[in-house]
Amino acid sequence: MTEQGNDNSWKKKVTGAFNQATDKLTQILPVEQVTQTVEQWFSVSDTQVAEILESIRAELPTTEALLLGKPQAGKSSIVRGLTGVSAEIIGQGFRPHTQNTQRYAYPSQDLPLLIFTDTVGLGDVSQDTETIIQELIGDLQQETTKARVLIITVKINDFATDTLRQIAQKLRQQYPNIPCLLVVTCLHEVYPPEIANHPNYPPDYLDLNRAFIAIKENFLGLYNRAILIDFTLEEDDYFPVFYGLEALRDNLVELLPEAESKAIYQLLDQQAGEKLGTIYRDAGRRYILPFSIMAATLAAVPLPFATMPVLTALQVSMVGLLGKLYGQTVTPSQAGGIVSTIAGGFIAQAVSRELIKFIPGFGSAIAASWAGAYTWALGEAACVYFGDLMGGKKPDPQKIQTVMEPIFRNLTITHQEKS
Repeated sequence: MTEQGNDNSWKKKVTGAFNQATDKLTQILPVEQVTQTVEQWFSVSDTQVAEILESIRAELPTTEALLLGKPQAGKSSIVRGLTGVSAEIIGQGFRPHTQNTQRYAYPSQDLPLLIFTDTVGLGDVSQDTETIIQELIGDLQQETTKARVLIITVKINDFATDTLRQIAQKLRQQYPNIPCLLVVTCLHEVYPPEIANHPNYPPDYLDLNRAFIAIKENFLGLYNRAILIDFTLEEDDYFPVFYGLEALRDNLVELLPEAESKAIYQLLDQQAGEKLGTIYRDAGRRYILPFSIMAATLAAVPLPFATMPVLTALQVSMVGLLGKLYGQTVTPSQAGGIVSTIAGGFIAQAVSRELIKFIPGFGSAIAASWAGAYTWALGEAACVYFGDLMGGKKPDPQKIQTVMEPIFRNLTITHQEKS
């Protein structure tokens, strides 16, 4: 289904639900009973959230990449290159997994497309190599439907790799069907002195070629493919910053199943943010819909301002729940601040819509229509806000409001046409 068709489908669901909810409750329920009904609906159980996330996770083409390499061998740079997330965000995103491993899930723990498991302290003589091996084997023994790949990272000028080779050998013996990519990094460290930037890919220098051949021979029989990359920081003044990214992508795609290969290409595509955002937006809409119905139902109560505190609390709760979906934990006060940031001029409109309730019958219907559409548009805007945070970007309130305004306008027009 196209993005346009998907949006139209959700629009029909929302407007139909608004009509049913407002019609029934304005006819049969007094204020106190509406309030009680909303309070019952107000809480979303952890079980419901878990069920929604589980159904979406089952459809995701997730890849688990096990990164084997010594510190400073470029493992985090590979994560940065494949995800586009800043080094600072990645550093904060890794979480302890076992005693000797840590994990980073992109874009979030709840709905990951890529899971990176990094070995901690490889090459440190104080580390028990056998313990590390057993932890990794135990992790790989867990049943999963996700695609898996081993990525061995070695610096071009590092030949003290006996421990790394021993670990790779044990893992390959236990799991020969898991593909392995040997990635040789930090190429600029062996460039000739007169070379100040990356050459056309692949590089062709005598010392570099000699070192690459030696590393491949040292890991002979332990990998399916071997490539050269050099992922640096912008301030290092080497361009492109992700030198060899296409080679990394293409080789991973050759080693992974079709669905996961397609996901890798989409992540590195210029429209990757939009495609990834669509996955999360669709998940978010499953949360937004019941909150919008509750808001329309509550606003239909024909008493100006009596329902505003509960309506506000309802929307704050929705924003907090959406934050959780996007991997962001926010307190109710923080969620309230987010609502204020992204709602803009809608706050003043909320007051004016409450005053319309003084018009018998018609006023409550207009207020209900506005509240439901506003809550839906607010939820969509919150998805944009949290999506920016998840991608390592600072949310732009003006950009978010340009998303929110047409959604709100279209929903209110559609609802009024159907009323």
